[in-house]
Amino acid sequence: MSTEAGLDHSDRGSQYCSNDYQKMLKLFGFICSMSRKGNCWDNAVAESFFHSIKTELIYTERYATREIAKQSVFHYIEVYYNRVRRHSTIGSIAPEVFENQCKDVA
Repeated sequence: MSTEAGLDHSDRGSQYCSNDYQKMLKLFGFICSMSRKGNCWDNAVAESFFHSIKTELIYTERYATREIAKQSVFHYIEVYYNRVRRHSTIGSIAPEVFENQCKDVA
């Protein structure tokens, strides 16, 4: 078990509230965080991201192995989503560009 606890944030879906899932989180040193009951806005950023990855990648591919799927998701997030893909909430530029602009201002 890690001495550094991770954070697992989810909505209040039954699978995340189940005793088995909660025990597993504790076993691996995770802290459970859930959105407020009946408040979909708590999870809006995560939901938006998962919509993007599903429609732009997952639903368009068929993976031969889990390892290939893991590599594909990693590439999507680390190479495309965070460095190339434009995000409307930050002026339709890539997060990496936005971050560099913020460094220049500081």
